[in-house]
Amino acid sequence: MRVIRGLLFVLGLAGLAWGAKQVVELGFDDIVAAGVWLVAGVLAHDGLLAPTVVVVALIAMRLLPVWLRGPFTAGLVVLGSATLLAIPVLGRFGARSDNPTLLDRDYVGGWLVLAAITVGCVAVSSLISWRRSRSTAQ
Repeated sequence: MRVIRGLLFVLGLAGLAWGAKQVVELGFDDIVAAGVWLVAGVLAHDGLLAPTVVVVALIAMRLLPVWLRGPFTAGLVVLGSATLLAIPVLGRFGARSDNPTLLDRDYVGGWLVLAAITVGCVAVSSLISWRRSRSTAQ
């Protein structure tokens, strides 16, 4: 076990060194831009997504049956996080007419597929939870 931990530690240090080298090679302006995006992501999560999910989940706890609460909240977290991350591409921010290879996919369609998969997983999980609650009640 110590050998595996030591190997993982060395691999982690190597990855850290490689990443630090990549960051240093970016240049000051790109480092600042990356820092702004990182800070904005944390602020968007902690200031917008997390409080919204908590408030909606608390409301749902009062309105939804017990068997639906967990799956609904999990779906809300997944879809909320994915939507927050997808805002730049869904809004096509950064698209340029002189470079058609930027944002060249159907991101709205991809998000809709993700939403459908998430809703499907919530539905299946809810059905399982409902069946379990019925079997324990009998």
